[in-house]
Amino acid sequence: MVARILRFPNPVNEVAARLVAAGACLMALTVVVGARWMVIPLALGFVLRVLAGPRWSPLALLVTRVLVPKLPMRERLVPGPPKRFAQGIGAVLSVSALVATFAFDAPVVGQVLAAMIVVAAFLEAAFGFCLGCKVFALLMRVGVIPQSVCLECADISVRLAAAEARQRVA
Repeated sequence: MVARILRFPNPVNEVAARLVAAGACLMALTVVVGARWMVIPLALGFVLRVLAGPRWSPLALLVTRVLVPKLPMRERLVPGPPKRFAQGIGAVLSVSALVATFAFDAPVVGQVLAAMIVVAAFLEAAFGFCLGCKVFALLMRVGVIPQSVCLECADISVRLAAAEARQRVA
């Protein structure tokens, strides 16, 4: 039951992931420029997304249910585990920023942590470059994350075959 509630989508629509990253980037940017309270929904959103993907996160629900269906772009499916890992990094950074800002009255530390989110989220949103996904791949290569966590990540031929099949249909 709990595993069903806390499942993360696999694969993930990269178009939606990039739009969520854009929203997270804007939220984190508001923290950097002084809107301390915005770290609360920022952290909550990351925690909700890492736990259950887009099902509980207001930002992700807006993106997946409202924005993406209106876009003329085709979905681009990518493996879910690296995206969840990236959301986990965002959760750690944003919760740390929340604690630094409100529990330790160190808003500058919170702003620095939020700035790290701005950089990573901007790279994802603007260029499709997912820093968390790159770290995930590195950890898989060195054996920290077992290949069984993301078989598609370990064997790119699966993804290439699926892309080729989609092109034949189109």
